[in-house]
Amino acid sequence: MKTFSAKPHEVERQWYVVDATDRPLGRLATEVATVLRGKHKPIYTPHVDTGDHVIVINCERVRLTGNKINQKVKYRHSGYVGNLKEVPYAKLMAERPQYVVSEAIRGMLPKNTLGRQMLKKLRVYRGAEHPHVAQHPKPLGGK
Repeated sequence: MKTFSAKPHEVERQWYVVDATDRPLGRLATEVATVLRGKHKPIYTPHVDTGDHVIVINCERVRLTGNKINQKVKYRHSGYVGNLKEVPYAKLMAERPQYVVSEAIRGMLPKNTLGRQMLKKLRVYRGAEHPHVAQHPKPLGGK
């Protein structure tokens, strides 16, 4: 018996919606990353994007457990000496919660062109409204 390998034109994509209200950030990110990669499907092939589209709503209500909201810090560096910038997660969650959720999910995807292709199927929205009603998204498991 030959090993099955999915072809890109054979993949049928579904749309899922996830409500991030009171869900821990890491657990939400792993669940969404699994669907974006396609690991929930029996036709999963590591070198082919077999994943589905995911819409995350209410991302400003995602929960950081413990004292992470005060202790966790996002760093970025321009490459110049002495130009390390620090932004606490409390400020990031107040100003850009979409960025926090999408970065947590991006960290769990492959770091190559395939991972960037998978990330294009992710949509993150601050409120409960989203413009993808025409795709008839199904609710993704969890809470």
